[in-house]
Amino acid sequence: MTKEIKTEILINETPEKVWAILADFDNYPNWNPFIKLIKGELKVSNKIKVSIQPPNSKAMTFKPRVLAFEANKEFRWRGHLLFTGLFDGEHKFELIDNGNGTTTFKQSEKFKGIFVALLNIENTKKGFEAMNEKLKEMAERN
Repeated sequence: MTKEIKTEILINETPEKVWAILADFDNYPNWNPFIKLIKGELKVSNKIKVSIQPPNSKAMTFKPRVLAFEANKEFRWRGHLLFTGLFDGEHKFELIDNGNGTTTFKQSEKFKGIFVALLNIENTKKGFEAMNEKLKEMAERN
């Protein structure tokens, strides 16, 4: 079984400005309503530690592997519950330079595995949207 969440928001700032906020993981607890923590060396193939808390849900911590990390463009990881095939998720942040001083920020995740049917996708999508709105607010305010 597969489920997917896709969100996007137009931010009236450059990709560099948006990326500076997005890549400042130490500051996440101060502004990010969805992703509470990202720790570790952000290099492709490295494992990192991520804690998320969707609205009306308990916090979850996992250790995904970095698949892509390209400044001002993309950050992507893949994690799983216990072992591959039970509940796997590939999370992606993508910044698209619209060429006019604005950025389209896309956040998505593809879920696969036996336990995907148990996922409350609406709470997770609300978490993505809350983070997107806050990122927009932070970028446009400064």
